[in-house]
Amino acid sequence: MHKIQITECPRDAMQGIKEFIPTNQKISYLNALLKVGFEVLDFGSFVSPKAIPQLKDTAEVLGNLELDKTQTKLLAIVANLRGAQDAAKHKEIKFQGFPFSVSETFQKRNTNKSIAESLEQIKEIRDIAHSADQELLVYLSMGFGNPYGDEWSPQIVLDWAGELSKAGIKSMALADTIGVSNPENIDFLFKTLIPGLNDVKFGAHLHTTPNTWREKVEAAFNAGCFRFDSAIKGYGGCPMAKDDLTGNMPTEKLLTFAQEKNLESSVNMLRFETAVNEALHTFPI
Repeated sequence: MHKIQITECPRDAMQGIKEFIPTNQKISYLNALLKVGFEVLDFGSFVSPKAIPQLKDTAEVLGNLELDKTQTKLLAIVANLRGAQDAAKHKEIKFQGFPFSVSETFQKRNTNKSIAESLEQIKEIRDIAHSADQELLVYLSMGFGNPYGDEWSPQIVLDWAGELSKAGIKSMALADTIGVSNPENIDFLFKTLIPGLNDVKFGAHLHTTPNTWREKVEAAFNAGCFRFDSAIKGYGGCPMAKDDLTGNMPTEKLLTFAQEKNLESSVNMLRFETAVNEALHTFPI
């Protein structure tokens, strides 16, 4: 029996909210999530407070998490060397996540560096993470298309994944940043990448609408991907998506899929319901 592995992404859900979520509320919510049994919790980011003011309290939040009774591993997003160095100071963090876009325009907007420059920076961040006994997870963002008119094709994604593998990256996630993936390109990319780079652990960070979540999960799963990013209620997503209903993969939908397919999961459903209730107090409606 296959086991579905879930990374819960409250960081992605929170970062675009303009109204500041009080630090104590973040701590309460994240502690509820740590009890659920997710494999990984994408809890915060070490980036400029000017860029993402919502997450300026990540270090304070981290210092108040109840980590002694959980097996969930913590992931923090970084976008440059300084962020990587800040994350490396916290031994509780097991993964650093770096957004590497196959869209030149988006990479420059996101990190103020070209794709080629970012690849070189990834090598430095990899070393910083490894020195702290952390693993670098690279997101192939805009992995299914972009809104800028930059050239995109499955081959471009394959080529950059190959370059990342050569750079020693062992964990990658294909990120559907604007919700334009479809079963065909999901199927092709995972069926090509997973056997082609068999020493790399691949995951799916899919953005969906209420009507497309199932076909996207099913395509990725059938192509051999068992690691998924999601967020309770589908909170978050990308403001550049054309459809206002496009958001993160809803965790509850992912769990429904797992139950229907009789897949193993480490999630405790009672504690998940508690976390859902806490989410309702955390996110402005």
